[in-house]
Amino acid sequence: MRKNSVNIITLGCSKNLVDSEKLMRQLELSGYRVEHDPEKVNGEIVIINTCGFIGDAKEESINMILEVAEAKKAKKIKRLYVMGCLSQRYFDELNKELPEVDRFYGKFDWELLLSDLGKEYNRQAASERILTTPGHYAYLKIAEGCSRSCAYCSIPIITGKYKSRPIEEILDEVRYLVSKGVREFQIIAQDLTFYGWDLYKAFRLPELIERISDIEGVEWIRLHYAYPALFPFDLLRVMRERDNVCKYLDIALQHISDKMLKQMRRNTTKEETYHLLERIRREVPGIHLRTTLMVGHPGETDDDFEQLLQFVKDIRFERMGAFPYSEEEGTYSAEHYEDSIPNEIKQQRMAQLMAVQEEISLFHQEKKIGKTLKVIVDREESDYYIGRSQFDSPEVDPEILIDKKVQLEPGSFYQVFITKADPFEIYGSVHQQ
Repeated sequence: MRKNSVNIITLGCSKNLVDSEKLMRQLELSGYRVEHDPEKVNGEIVIINTCGFIGDAKEESINMILEVAEAKKAKKIKRLYVMGCLSQRYFDELNKELPEVDRFYGKFDWELLLSDLGKEYNRQAASERILTTPGHYAYLKIAEGCSRSCAYCSIPIITGKYKSRPIEEILDEVRYLVSKGVREFQIIAQDLTFYGWDLYKAFRLPELIERISDIEGVEWIRLHYAYPALFPFDLLRVMRERDNVCKYLDIALQHISDKMLKQMRRNTTKEETYHLLERIRREVPGIHLRTTLMVGHPGETDDDFEQLLQFVKDIRFERMGAFPYSEEEGTYSAEHYEDSIPNEIKQQRMAQLMAVQEEISLFHQEKKIGKTLKVIVDREESDYYIGRSQFDSPEVDPEILIDKKVQLEPGSFYQVFITKADPFEIYGSVHQQ
């Protein structure tokens, strides 16, 4: 056990990761040695930042708590704290069921956690973080919560209504991160498109992105988790005009049949969705669209699924993921619909959808052969340097494998000539200047 040290373990999404990074900085300023996701817990204190979004994530969080609790019983650590989405949602139940945890905290209770350690929250350092990503890129969270009412989603139950961060506060954080060497920003929120409405009574995402792009040192800005209803179309002008705003948009669409969109309470229609995507592609030539689709929501018939399959064939998304419906207690779907579609049907539909997408992905990847792309190098591995273009977000998108004919520096940009492709990776070379 290393005295005066804290291990932080983060589960779930990049939004959780940002919370952990900010907490790590606060702990460091309070005099602790901080380590993130260690291979073996050895800190005096362990803090688990949990996810509570779907069944698998909840199970992973519970298993991690039990595993670290065993380390506490064996006196390998002194104290175990749990925070994040799972404890925000199931605070009372967890307190009863897991007495080996010293204290549970909600998702936003950092000040209380620090206070319990005898420390004070440093407000002047509110924008500061210890990055757990490679030093050249960071996730930038611009809002908390969600004010949409999608039938299947538990996020508003966990995090509450949408809460935008003030523009100036976000810009201060960008400047701080640039000063630390960050060149690429993944802009995240539960719903980017709603940004600003609660604070300014206007959708201010286009202005925010424009102002971030004005900051010297910001090389790439990539947008994640847009919503189709009430889409701020001026954003397309910003993407088209600004070279450092990536031609990339992650927009979760979930389904396409009018019946399913209505049952999911998505506040859009099939026709509106097709028109939206056509307009995005028309106004931002070359854009890569990423989406997520759901199969097996209560009421999904074979015809509904066939419409979804045809939608994927029509739009030919550059990037796509799919997942089966998972009933979440307290949601509209759980309270009003029966989860009657068998799991094997859900899995079969998902596999069919992804098989179609694999062919489409290969088509898009092969179109890059013979082209030269601007690429940032993330890391070096034994046989290749691993990089990404503006069309590739970390963790979720294909990577570019660059041969080692020329020595490259992780965190730097290079012009890479693409030589080969498969559905999940492309290959290239940097030629000596």
